[in-house]
Amino acid sequence: MDKLRSQAELAAEILAARAKEKRRVVATAESLTGGLVSELITGVAGSSAWFDRGFVTYQPEAKVEMIDVPAEMIRTEGVVSEPVAEAMARGALASSKADLSVALTGVAGPSGGTPETPVGTVCLGWAERTDSGAIVTSVRTIHAPGDRRAVRLAAAITALQGLIALIDGADPMRMPSEYD
Repeated sequence: MDKLRSQAELAAEILAARAKEKRRVVATAESLTGGLVSELITGVAGSSAWFDRGFVTYQPEAKVEMIDVPAEMIRTEGVVSEPVAEAMARGALASSKADLSVALTGVAGPSGGTPETPVGTVCLGWAERTDSGAIVTSVRTIHAPGDRRAVRLAAAITALQGLIALIDGADPMRMPSEYD
């Protein structure tokens, strides 16, 4: 097993321990990772106690239909953007029984990049439902190097680390990342 996959699996195990300890429930909304974050989460025994569901919304229409991302936002901001990642995270939370969510949209490559959004660009959004019912969000963009597999794993690691940060009371936007 390679280093990135090991890091991703370790992050999922840490998330499992924290989520169980703090009685938190997680949902995901994934585009470029195509369910990888959910696969890492469900690879941990007992994940049904803290993982509600995952939405794979690869196409823009799926984001609109499944998790209520405004079509106009996708048209004006672009599908790979922080506003869309934030809307995806909010939509995953609203469409689930979770109190935490993470969303990922980006360009894994090898094609599809543009000068404005090169291959390796990943926008992540996290959402948390507070005790009062309010939804608090955080977003960040990373630039992951490597081939398609490496970009997807780097995105998944960052997503999982952000959920851990939220559970620990930190802001994922401010956590250290080797992909900034």
